[in-house]
Amino acid sequence: MMPDAALLLRGRLAAIPAALLIAVAAALSAAAPPVHAQAETVRPEVGRPLQAAQELLKAQKYKEALAKIKDADAIQGKTPYESFIVERMRGAAAAGAGDTETAMKSFEAVIGSGRLPAPEQLKLIEALAGTAYRARDYTRAQSWAQRYLREGGTGGNMRALLAQADYLAGDYAGAAKELAVDIAAVEAAGNAPAEDRLQLLANCYLKLNDKVAYITTLEKLVAYHPKKEYWVDLLSRIQRKPGFANRLTLDVYRLMLATGNLKETSDFMEMAQLALQAGLPGEARKVVDDGYALGVLGSGADAARHKRLSDMANKQAAEDQKGLAASERQAGETRDGNALVALGYAYVASGQLEKGIALFEQGIAKGDLKRPEDAKLHLGIALLQAGNKAKAQRLLRSVQGSDGTADIARLWLLQGGRSL
Repeated sequence: MMPDAALLLRGRLAAIPAALLIAVAAALSAAAPPVHAQAETVRPEVGRPLQAAQELLKAQKYKEALAKIKDADAIQGKTPYESFIVERMRGAAAAGAGDTETAMKSFEAVIGSGRLPAPEQLKLIEALAGTAYRARDYTRAQSWAQRYLREGGTGGNMRALLAQADYLAGDYAGAAKELAVDIAAVEAAGNAPAEDRLQLLANCYLKLNDKVAYITTLEKLVAYHPKKEYWVDLLSRIQRKPGFANRLTLDVYRLMLATGNLKETSDFMEMAQLALQAGLPGEARKVVDDGYALGVLGSGADAARHKRLSDMANKQAAEDQKGLAASERQAGETRDGNALVALGYAYVASGQLEKGIALFEQGIAKGDLKRPEDAKLHLGIALLQAGNKAKAQRLLRSVQGSDGTADIARLWLLQGGRSL
């Protein structure tokens, strides 16, 4: 489960500071043309209270300035230019006075006038989007953020703000779309997407009940930010996919062990038992030994049961080791590669990686395998364990199948450190 979306991106959105609207307002006020500009004029009866308001703004007496601006606004028959100046100054005064709603309405009117130069307008739009977001007016924030991007704004935080506003407004599809664009651009540049953005994207897919897209996003999280809790969620969901083969349960446990998520007594017991059932007593012995070393096995009411399992794994591993040489001679005489693959599997499970890999490769080359994709999967895992990462990645990428084999191969690629 992803963290509460209301907490996501807070650090990044803080980069659009609450003071931005005030700063933009101050800049607009300072840059405002004299009320007796040459191109367009302001009548004296409008200009006098506005000039007084300008002086009050300079002195940071915002409430008094608002009163003077109100006097100017009360004059009948104002020209469009006079209304523009009134709203521009009222926005600056209201922002300074902390009257956010009045400031936003006034600056929305300023933008609607079409009189602002494009660079100033873009800054004001950015400020309005951030202000609306902090006021929890998410529909308004969406509108201004969308306009900012539409008019060519390139501020890196605006798309994040839009995605968060979409999410909080209940537009999960819109949020997912914005986040997907942002994440794809980061990946295309060869960088790792931020964890909070991937978390929010995953939350969007949860809300949309898009299980496939959610798993894809989880895979990005474990690739770029490999935390144990992401692996737990991912492995659980992979197992619940339709058509997942029960024979791959042991492979899921192997991934749990590799990612530090094999912790419970029952997990160690079941993994060891599955390894014994698969004819891999060497792996079962190692799993039991790990459980004892961690203190998970060997104590409590079931300590005797743990001991019986340990004795069985050790006995079968010793017997298996004695028969490996004879099995190798017999495997080499078979017409297909199944016996060689099984023997390679046994050697790898007992820790003899080099020998096991060689037999795996001979078996795959011989062909006519019952489960060729399983053979490639397990050889790829063995190559990863042996440190041959490049060869392992090439082989694991080639694994196919809709029964979970390809999914397990892809997860080993992620666990092995492949960049997406």
